[in-house]
Amino acid sequence: MSFLSKLADERFLTHRRRSTSYAGMTAGALATGLFGYHYYFDHVWSWDLLAIAATFVVVKVAFMIWHLLTN
Repeated sequence: MSFLSKLADERFLTHRRRSTSYAGMTAGALATGLFGYHYYFDHVWSWDLLAIAATFVVVKVAFMIWHLLTN
């Protein structure tokens, strides 16, 4: 067994995958919420937050479709 395989077993990889997924969903929700806040309360169309939120939605839906078609 190599040194790396002792540190990174299946449980570690599963926890890393889940934590990355939760972090991505949280960042996407935060960007969407901030965009909504700036739009509705400050009346400012924030293109950078809209781009982050749209990227999150496109990537999430694309991977959902890809997993649906390949599994």
